Amino acid sequence: MAFEFKLPDVGEGIHEGEIVSFHVKEGDAINEDDILAEVQTDKAVVEIPAPVTGTVKKLNASEGDVVEVGSVLAVFDTGDEDDDNGEEQAISEADKEQKTEAEKTKTEQPAAQTGEKPSGKQVLAMPSVRKKAREMGIDITQVSGTGKNGRVTLEDLNTFQEGGTEAVPETDQAPAADTAREEKAAAPSVPQGDEERIPLRGMRRTIARRMAQSKFTAPHVTVMDEVDAMELVEVRKWAKPMAEQREIKLTYLPFVIKALTAALREFPTLNASIDDEKEEIIIKKYYHMGIATATEDGLVVPVVRDVDRKSIFQLADEIRDVVKRTRDKKATVEDLKGSTFSITNIGSFGGQYFTPIINYPEVAIFGMGKMAERPVAIDGEVVVRPMMNISLSIDHRLIDGDVAARFLNRVKELLENPKLLMMEMN
Repeated sequence: MAFEFKLPDVGEGIHEGEIVSFHVKEGDAINEDDILAEVQTDKAVVEIPAPVTGTVKKLNASEGDVVEVGSVLAVFDTGDEDDDNGEEQAISEADKEQKTEAEKTKTEQPAAQTGEKPSGKQVLAMPSVRKKAREMGIDITQVSGTGKNGRVTLEDLNTFQEGGTEAVPETDQAPAADTAREEKAAAPSVPQGDEERIPLRGMRRTIARRMAQSKFTAPHVTVMDEVDAMELVEVRKWAKPMAEQREIKLTYLPFVIKALTAALREFPTLNASIDDEKEEIIIKKYYHMGIATATEDGLVVPVVRDVDRKSIFQLADEIRDVVKRTRDKKATVEDLKGSTFSITNIGSFGGQYFTPIINYPEVAIFGMGKMAERPVAIDGEVVVRPMMNISLSIDHRLIDGDVAARFLNRVKELLENPKLLMMEMN
C-alpha cells in the first residue's frame, strides 16, 4: 500500500525547508527511523527520518527544492495490497496548488485581496510570498521571478519594491526568438574573463533571505561609542587562574553579556519584538542571548538561555560549548532559536566599528569591535589605555535614538566599572 509522507513541522515557526540531500533514491528499501533526507530550515539542517519500513516509490522533490511543511515529500510502498493508486497519491500538495493557482485567483478571491491583477498570467510563488506581496501592496504578476522555474521569491519582492526589477508587461509578448535577438543586440559588450557561478543554496541562501528580511522590515539605525577597558582587563586577568582551574576559557564576552543584561532590565524595549500581524509590542522578561558565530557555512546564531541567572564562569562554559557544537554542525534547532537579543563580535578578526544587522525579529543587536591600546586624553593628560569599540543597531520603529544612546552609555558605564557591574548581578 502506498504511504504518503508529508514534510513535518520540524521546529517552531518553520513553514518550509530546502532539500539539502536525500539519503535514498526511488526504488531503495528503507527502514523506519532511517534518515530519509536532510532539510535546511531557517534555523539549521535537520535530519528527517523515514516514518515506515518499505520501498521508496516516489520522491516528490529534488535537492535544492524548497518544500512547504505539510506537502508530500515521499511516497513509500509498505508491501501491503491496494497499491494501484500510488502514483496519483504521490502528487504533492504543492504541485496541486501550482496547477490550480490561476483558477483560485480568478474565482475565490478578488484581485485587491490577492495582490494580483486578473491578467491571466500564472505565477509560481509560495503562499508566504503571496501573503507578503499583499502586505506590501505589490501585484505579484508584475514581478519577475528569479527562483527555480521562474518562482517569485521574497528577494524578488524586495527588489521590485526598490525599483530594481522591471515590471512584467501585461500586453502581448514579443515572440521568443525576436525577443532573444533584441536582447542580444542591445546587450553591451563586457570584458571576457574567468567566472565561477555557485548556486545560492543551503545555509547561505537562508542567511541571505534573513538578512534581506531584517533590513527591509526594520529600519536600522546604528549608534557607536568606545569603552576604556583598563579595569575590565585587570578583572579578567585576576579571574583567569580561577577559570583555568575549572577548565574554563574566560573571554570578555561573559562580562559584556552581564553588562547588556543589566542594561536591558533598565531599557526593556530593547529586549522585545514586534508582532506585525497583530500590531503589538512584545516585551520579554526573560533574557536569552544570541551569539553570532562564524562557521564555514556562514554566520549562525546559537543561543545561551537565561543569562540573567548565570555566573560569569557558567556563561563562559556555556558559550564555549554551544559555539563549538555550532561550528561542528552538531547544534540542534533548539540551540538556534528563541534569542531575545544578540551580540556579534568582529574584534577577533581585527575590525573596529561596524553596523551590524539585527537578528530579526529582535529589535536590537550589540557589536563588539577590536580591543587595542590607543592614546586617549584623561584629565588633561594623554595616556595609553586598552580601548574597545562598541556598536548598537536598533529597529527605529520601536526604539528612538535617545533611548539607544542612553542604553549604550549604560553598557559603557558598567564595562568601565566592573565593580559596579558586580553590584548589578543577581
